[in-house]
Amino acid sequence: MTPTTGRRTAPRATAGRAAVRGTARRVPTLLGALLAALLCTLTLGAGTASAHAALTATDPADGSVLPSAPGRVTLTFSEGVLLSPDSVRVLDPRGGRVDEGRPAHVDGRSDSAAVALRTGLADGTYTVAWQAVSADSHPVAGAFTFSVGAPSKTTVTVKSAATEIDPAVETFYEIGRYAAYAGFVLLVGGCVFAGVCRSSRPVQRVAVGGWVALFVSTTLLLLLRGAYTSGKGLGSVADLSLLGDVLSTKPGAALLSRLLLLSAAAVFLAVLFGTYAREDAAPRGRADGPDAPRRGVAYGLGAGGAVVAGGLAATWAMAEHASAGLQPWLAMPADVAHLLAVAVWLGGLAALLATLWSGVPVRRSAVERFSRLAFASVCVLVVTGVYQSWRQVGSWGALTGTEYGRLLLIKAVLVAALVALAFFSRRWTGRLTDASATRRQPGRQPRKATAAAGGTGAGKAADPVRAAQLARQQAALDRAAGRRERDADGVRTGLRRSVLAETAVAVVVLAVTTLLTSTQPGRAETEQRQAAGKSAAPSAGGPAEVRIAYDTGGANGRGTARVVIDPARSGGNTLTVTLTDASGRPVDVPELTLSLTERENEIGPLRAALRRQSPGQWQATGFRLPMAGDWQLSLTVRTSDIDQVTEIENVKIT
Repeated sequence: MTPTTGRRTAPRATAGRAAVRGTARRVPTLLGALLAALLCTLTLGAGTASAHAALTATDPADGSVLPSAPGRVTLTFSEGVLLSPDSVRVLDPRGGRVDEGRPAHVDGRSDSAAVALRTGLADGTYTVAWQAVSADSHPVAGAFTFSVGAPSKTTVTVKSAATEIDPAVETFYEIGRYAAYAGFVLLVGGCVFAGVCRSSRPVQRVAVGGWVALFVSTTLLLLLRGAYTSGKGLGSVADLSLLGDVLSTKPGAALLSRLLLLSAAAVFLAVLFGTYAREDAAPRGRADGPDAPRRGVAYGLGAGGAVVAGGLAATWAMAEHASAGLQPWLAMPADVAHLLAVAVWLGGLAALLATLWSGVPVRRSAVERFSRLAFASVCVLVVTGVYQSWRQVGSWGALTGTEYGRLLLIKAVLVAALVALAFFSRRWTGRLTDASATRRQPGRQPRKATAAAGGTGAGKAADPVRAAQLARQQAALDRAAGRRERDADGVRTGLRRSVLAETAVAVVVLAVTTLLTSTQPGRAETEQRQAAGKSAAPSAGGPAEVRIAYDTGGANGRGTARVVIDPARSGGNTLTVTLTDASGRPVDVPELTLSLTERENEIGPLRAALRRQSPGQWQATGFRLPMAGDWQLSLTVRTSDIDQVTEIENVKIT
């Protein structure tokens, strides 16, 4: 059996084994460096960063009660958002829309959205439903309420008004995202393996399969994008107006650019596995002979392939987490490098597994070249991965207390397992011999058999049908012989199993990576929790309590009213009124009313809907105060048909 590449001398083989052993010894050091770097970066502080835009303020405020209808509704977000014609909808108590025109950014600020309201709005509670696409391409939505004059009953609930992604659309979209990552990994990794290590028919299938998966998934994502961001069903996929809106956005432009780059990648594949592969199989000439043009083709393929692969990786970096938040100028190139390193390593693993599984001859030198290439990819992954972890997580609390952080920990464990499995693969590589990599070359025997079967006379032409049949038989024999030789080689069987285990873990790594890209980063989630905690924190003074002495002038008309407002801050409050007579015993009265007025801003009077709880005690829950300040409390007590008094006191609302 003849080796598929040139002969190697014993000193070079010894040097190769030493290099592999040195690389294997560096694996524990690499893992230690990764852990130390992660410890350092998660301990360091950083400036504010966010992704997945969050609603930070509204005008009118959530739950506020206004004396008159506003002219527009304004929303402010934590980062820039993309708006659609239905990004802000304002619904009256019966569910009818009262907004006018298309939502727009305020003063050109991309982190804001405003929509005008119709004039002459009636008193009552209005619901604002909003939806937008954050700068990292993920849809966000929500709803809140405000009232004009006084709160009222409404047929619209906040939960029903908020836009939700259709479950079927979300499922297909997530499948498309995973298929796109997998296709990119197979395409780039297969091409790099073919150009640097070993080109063969199984490697070609890996690369071409990656191209097909990436093309189909990208087309699917482009068609589903409009329904995904607008909360519509699968029936809207064919809506050309939605597709036009998608193409005018950054994520849509990224997907369209990916399709255009894939057309260039198709030409690259045709040359790499067509003309270039045939030249690779042809006899080599001198350094200044036929090999010189081939080297020029190799350099051209390398440069062109690097540009196409980098461009494909950039279509993710320009439209997802790296493009928003902290240091996008550095995060985007780091994300491109991270994606390319993943593709070279994991896609190369798939190509190596396909080669070993098929029984195609592969020399030890080719496996060693991939081993060194994989080690370099892991180094790039460590540097870029640690930076991305610091950027998106930022603290130990976010690492363990957020969904993003927990997914990142799972990914880190899986990558560590991959590196450990790679250590065993390198040990099998060190035991490879070139003699075990060779076998009878297919395709030579069929020529003799075909010539013999063509007929006995020299003037007879060979029967093409018989020749094709013999060629198929010979190919089947070659495959069977290859499988027997493959299974009889214990070293290559061990290497194949080790690479198979690596590939299985890599499939899970890609799944976790897909989940990470659709999950809110831990740093942003922590900051939003802190902001929400500050806004919801009760006032330092606790509930406000007012004691009011009253005298209606009639029999048993004297007593004391104890009014408690809890927690005495803007937003929802509980009002409790307790009436006692002169001796301190609870007393019931025919009528009791309470209202609050903020005179400086001309808000109110806001009347509380008091309900009798027990003898002498009334309560109103969910009473909303739109703002902090000095409020005037008005209490009216009626003890008989003609005996009534109104008392006024001031109360501080924080």
